[in-house]
Amino acid sequence: MKTTISHIKADIGSLPGHTTVYEPVVKEVEKYVKDHSEGLLSDFHISSVGDDLQITMIHGRGIDSPEIHELAWNAFKAGTEVAKKFGLYGAGQDLLKDAFSGNIKGMGPGIAEMEITPRKSEPFIIYMMDKTEPGAFNLPIYKMFADPFNTPGLVIDPNMHEGFKFEIWDIMEAKKIELPAPENLYDILAMIGSKSRYVIKRVYTKETHEKLPDENVAVITTDKLSLIAGEYVGKDDPAAVVRIQSGLPASGESLEAFSHPFLVSGWMRGSFNGPLMPVGLKNAKMTRFDGPPRVVALGFVLKDGRLSGPVDMFDDPAFDGARRTAVDVVDYLRRMGPFEPHRLPDSEMEYTTLPKIMEALGHKFQKIENATVKAKKLTESTKDFD
Repeated sequence: MKTTISHIKADIGSLPGHTTVYEPVVKEVEKYVKDHSEGLLSDFHISSVGDDLQITMIHGRGIDSPEIHELAWNAFKAGTEVAKKFGLYGAGQDLLKDAFSGNIKGMGPGIAEMEITPRKSEPFIIYMMDKTEPGAFNLPIYKMFADPFNTPGLVIDPNMHEGFKFEIWDIMEAKKIELPAPENLYDILAMIGSKSRYVIKRVYTKETHEKLPDENVAVITTDKLSLIAGEYVGKDDPAAVVRIQSGLPASGESLEAFSHPFLVSGWMRGSFNGPLMPVGLKNAKMTRFDGPPRVVALGFVLKDGRLSGPVDMFDDPAFDGARRTAVDVVDYLRRMGPFEPHRLPDSEMEYTTLPKIMEALGHKFQKIENATVKAKKLTESTKDFD
């Protein structure tokens, strides 16, 4: 029987700035889901990273279910009222519409859903990031499902040896493409290296997979809040659902993809590059320069519609090295202040509040007289040396 995992997250207010969720808000969201989920959910779990509150739901209604989306929306609305009561910063920030309209897509919250045929043992990991963008998952998901140096199962496990299919979205043009690896590995890399535009949305097994033919095994939230709202309203702080074990990356192979704190975009005011630090829940609050960007991993096992867990996967000294490296990178980058490449390039700053500053300065700019003519003469004079 098919089962659906729906993970929906939103920033609906934090304490004191963009640091962490507030427990009364978390409890209100949890209470709402519990009181209104009878007949809808078989199980659920509430979690968070930084200022983002996350709801993981198990049900049998498939992806894009209006009832499931409305439940999450109303739970976030209930939490927002509590956030407003306490005067929390950014109360309801990710709820970009006034009322639910049948589908939560395009309304602000991030969504990662997959409909699966559960195995005898169905382990999976929920990865949750704060202070970064959907494309921050491009590198780790690629490493999990396409890089044998990260995932040796691609070489030595017969069920993984044929590789996986990647569904990649162009979030600027609203287009998608499906490419298999390793056959189209270089094409995949050509796109996902541009992580602000091309993002991995889903990973599938191939039809040749003995245990899971043509099954969705990873899904990532891909919402771009700046494009939905038309202006900067915070980074998207993506999340992912990744199935593991038995013909898929082992838990250790999946986690290994985060053992090096690679650079991601976001951080302070959504305008800076910084290292992605893997942390346990106890260290999932955003502090230095509103960060640095962080990722939490919660491990579950699904059986008969019920969840066991979670295990706080990054709460382990094995990732201390990654955290130390991340702090060193932070120290290095912060000395650059507002200069690139610490600050994002102009193409990405267009989706922040910087254009308002430049617009205010616009009338003060003056043309450089004869600059074009002089440049042309200089070019022509250099031809004598060719």
